[in-house]
Amino acid sequence: MANPYAGEAALVINGHPHVMKLTLGALAELEAALETGSLVDLAQRFEGGSFSARDVLALLAAGLKGGGHVMSAAELAAAEIAGGPMGAARAAAELLARAFLMPGEA
Repeated sequence: MANPYAGEAALVINGHPHVMKLTLGALAELEAALETGSLVDLAQRFEGGSFSARDVLALLAAGLKGGGHVMSAAELAAAEIAGGPMGAARAAAELLARAFLMPGEA
């Protein structure tokens, strides 16, 4: 079970629950993986609803790695994510918010 006070979010992949967390290392790798902009730009894209599927996959892959589950964006793209693309986008947005906000602030 994900602990929001620890910045964790949950994602069900291929029927198995995973805990995601954006550690400092995972954030650094995510920022390096972004083709344009910074983490602030990424957060703004999510807030404005202009994020891409690539953004979602990169964010989820970083969160999974931070949570101890190494899975590439390509592996994620081929996996069955609970809730489909919308479920993946929701989980990515939740993960990003939990990395920078205290629970109850969102």
